[in-house]
Amino acid sequence: MDFESQARAFFDENPDIEVLEAFVIDVNGVPRGKWIPRERALDVLTKGMAIPRSVYALDVWGRDVNAAGLAEGTGDPDGICFPVPGTLSRVTWLSRPTAQVLLEMRNPDDSGFYGDPRQVLGRVLERYAKLKLTPVVATELEFYLIDPVRSALDPVRPPNTRDGRWHTGQTQVLSISELQDFEGVFYGISSAARAQGVPADTTLRENGPGQYEINLNHVPDALAAADYAVLLKRIVKGVARCHELDATFMAKPYGMQAGSGMHVHFSILDQNGRNIFVGDDSPAEVLMHAVGGLLENMGESMAVFAPHANSYRRLRPSEHAPTYASWGFDNRSAAVRVITASKPATRIEHRVAGSDTNPYLVLAMILSAALAGIREKTDPGGAISGDDHAINHEPLPTNWDYALQRFAKSSFAYAALGPKYRGLYSACKFQELSEFALRVTDVEYDAYIRTV
Repeated sequence: MDFESQARAFFDENPDIEVLEAFVIDVNGVPRGKWIPRERALDVLTKGMAIPRSVYALDVWGRDVNAAGLAEGTGDPDGICFPVPGTLSRVTWLSRPTAQVLLEMRNPDDSGFYGDPRQVLGRVLERYAKLKLTPVVATELEFYLIDPVRSALDPVRPPNTRDGRWHTGQTQVLSISELQDFEGVFYGISSAARAQGVPADTTLRENGPGQYEINLNHVPDALAAADYAVLLKRIVKGVARCHELDATFMAKPYGMQAGSGMHVHFSILDQNGRNIFVGDDSPAEVLMHAVGGLLENMGESMAVFAPHANSYRRLRPSEHAPTYASWGFDNRSAAVRVITASKPATRIEHRVAGSDTNPYLVLAMILSAALAGIREKTDPGGAISGDDHAINHEPLPTNWDYALQRFAKSSFAYAALGPKYRGLYSACKFQELSEFALRVTDVEYDAYIRTV
């Protein structure tokens, strides 16, 4: 059945739908789009929807980034966006009957627009396809449920704190009772995921106050894996609002509590469907080369893995957030964890990225680095034991400015994302960095205004 027939069947099966929410994903992973009335929905789904190309180069406040080259001086032209197959579905958390569809922008010759993060990842996967290799990918997303009542003096707090139920000494990791406290939220998330075809798996209570994790199943389609990650974030935020809560994927909402990561698991299949990471009696040599590529290019990728000022607060020792380019067997202290407990499911877990990232770009950098390591037969060095990082392990950038400088000059990022996208991303992030440089924080006033 072609997409037009699928779309017609969807609206026939959902006669109450009044509006279609059609959106793309921008450089920061933020959905941006339009609401389309039902009577125009089929036209949009079959003929495409015009969106300014500059939507892909907005800073995190939604402002044009002129240095990215898509807005000022161009006339700000439109591009035509088309539906991503399999993403037309119901939005279960809105009171008005609503459908949604994820879009991607294409050029007049039907090639992908270079500024669309989904197309960036697609080009990386084309390199795998030429080698008859298929990445199998899953993500794990951590997030916080927070009280929607906030102020400048009280910007973030866990649910139920107004009646004194939460104490700073509690972590309650893997608590079943705390999952039950928010049964309605997680049932709503599960129901929405099923309605949208998002393969959500395990839900668990994490370390921070009101912090949870949802795992997505492995799929042999990295584009779909990234789609599922961005759709899950929408689901979590939307369902939380229905229950008079907010959800945040900010990397470090609490200075003294655990940060939120997006861990990426992946293996690679050959043309016969065999996991090439599986060796005879030990992990295959190609797995070690992939690990080597990940480590060698990790420092130059940090501007993608930690894309915001707040991201670098998460990167601290002893918080299961990596600060060195290291690897280990089943070791959560390492940046790259090699998992061999089940031989057929031998895989890599990349533990660096925060939950505040753009999943398409994170997967593009990870899979590019792994492929570079395989091609160049890169030696990863020795595995760490515990959290004993040797002197030869490269410290990862823990400063946003430095990470951006490395990324902007990186030959690896140039090859992985393409020169035009490396420039677009750098321009967006440097504009955000400049904004932060203009803001004086309360801690600076507290420390300096009368003291120095």
